[in-house]
Amino acid sequence: MSTFLELGVESRILDAIAELGFEKPMPVQEKVIPVLLLEETDLVALAQTGTGKTAAFGIPIIQKLNYTNNNTEVLILCPTRELCLQITKDLTNYSKYIPQASITAVYGGASIENQKRDLRKGSKIIVATPGRMMDLMKRGYADISNVRWAILDEADEMLDMGFKDDLDGILSETPATKKTLLFSATMPKEVGTIARSYMENPVEITIGVRNSGSANVKHYYYLAHAKDRYLVLKRIADYYPDIYSIIFCRTRNETQEVADALIKDGYNADALHGDLSQVQREHVMKRFRCRNLQMLVATDVAARGLDVNDLTHVINYNLPDDIELYNHRSGRTGRADKSGISVSILNLREKGKLKQIERVLGKTFIQAKVPTGKEVCEKQLFHMIDKIENINVNYHEIDGFLPEIFKKLEWIDKEDLIRRFVSAEFNRFLDYYRFAPDLNVDEKSEAKKEGTNRRERERERNSGKSDRNYSRLFFSLGHRDKIVPQRLIGLINDQTQNRDINIGRIDIMDAFSYIDIGNQYVDEVIEAFDGISYKGRPLTVELAKPVGMRGSGKSRDKSYGRDERDRSRSSSSDKKYYSENKSFSNDRKRQGKDKSSSTRERKRR
Repeated sequence: MSTFLELGVESRILDAIAELGFEKPMPVQEKVIPVLLLEETDLVALAQTGTGKTAAFGIPIIQKLNYTNNNTEVLILCPTRELCLQITKDLTNYSKYIPQASITAVYGGASIENQKRDLRKGSKIIVATPGRMMDLMKRGYADISNVRWAILDEADEMLDMGFKDDLDGILSETPATKKTLLFSATMPKEVGTIARSYMENPVEITIGVRNSGSANVKHYYYLAHAKDRYLVLKRIADYYPDIYSIIFCRTRNETQEVADALIKDGYNADALHGDLSQVQREHVMKRFRCRNLQMLVATDVAARGLDVNDLTHVINYNLPDDIELYNHRSGRTGRADKSGISVSILNLREKGKLKQIERVLGKTFIQAKVPTGKEVCEKQLFHMIDKIENINVNYHEIDGFLPEIFKKLEWIDKEDLIRRFVSAEFNRFLDYYRFAPDLNVDEKSEAKKEGTNRRERERERNSGKSDRNYSRLFFSLGHRDKIVPQRLIGLINDQTQNRDINIGRIDIMDAFSYIDIGNQYVDEVIEAFDGISYKGRPLTVELAKPVGMRGSGKSRDKSYGRDERDRSRSSSSDKKYYSENKSFSNDRKRQGKDKSSSTRERKRR
């Protein structure tokens, strides 16, 4: 492996990074730095989060800047304010002995006036989130007409967050002669489109296998019933007493609920999601970085750009809807050549999605057994004993108290004293786990039970019994929205805040889906989705109108369903079909709202 000196890094930067503890370049740095120092070229680099990408582009760019003028020569775009601040901090450290290397961070959630003032002074490097950058450009405070390098860091995440239009708008204002550097953990087709649009014969550098996870991360999953998900999370936390982890949830509501439950149960935990103010976010992150928090419960969006070292675990409380998001989650651990563990808590219905993730990453996940109560107690007990063995004893302070302590305890023999000491520290665990059930799922027995239930449901459907119990709803989400049955169920649970809703058959098509809902919950579900958007697009949920008379279950399936040829037709025919249902659905919606209002009135009385 080369040294930074051998890569061509100048002395002022070498001194700065030596103070940071940089000894040998990481693989992405070893490949990227010489290329950027030798020539000005477009470049695409694929590397996982935490592999040293900021130094890979930051060190050569700082070295090649023209410090004889005040022009902004570098624009770095990144998805989140946390990553924006982290990149700014890193570049400031690398350029410690180059005073002319002025750097301005531009991001939302902070005073725009301060950012205006900094930009007026002149900045060689602007590090920005796309939204705030567009805002300042429109107001005339950010001049990027002399930019020599445009750098897109975590490009895949920016596109996932819906910044495509902002990126196009910003890059269109930069000179055609600039060089574009694109850094990404994965290479979805949207990132490839940007590369083709703004680059010319880019140098491509891939660290590891494209779209693969970090080699330092081990992937495990626990299989349990959905209702036991939180109990499994607690077992994991208790089984690893020194756990330092991020727990990923799908929604803000679920994130806050899980964090609140952990805090209530005595764990050092807190939530990080989009409803927090910038001050609250910074307070939570400061506590987490200082390890005052052991567990940070976060959404995918809120956790993007977080730079936290030495995580022991990433825990997927739910698998993400987008498979590539799993890559980003697991990449939070196993960083800087250290090992890490990515854990997923699954129910049986999520095994299929896990197989998809395994195929994409090219990795095999290991099924782990949920620890039993006895195993947790044993682990905690010996963790406590290890702490006692290794504790730093202040003899000078303690010795003065010992005569009275010896006198007080002289009637207790050594074995009984140890028992009492352990009990004083350990009784709460013993009490909690004394009758703890086994949370593991027996796949064979569950599969047999599911087969029996499926046959019973099929008999009911063929006999028409299901007509009396369920109504079929139309959801304007389908395969093109990357919707799977588990995601539809999750959406219903999140919006209604009711996990007792009876859900039956689910049919997902290209542009929309059907889902059977227990009759008593139909109005509740429709009302819960009124005015709701999904990924920026209005979401329609309405009662599907049966074509013709309601007959047996078999004829009803024909009236609602489509065969495989129908499912492949264009969404325009689907829209025409469902426009006929509009008046029926709106009538049913109004009836549902009237019914809900009457129910609320009765409750008030």
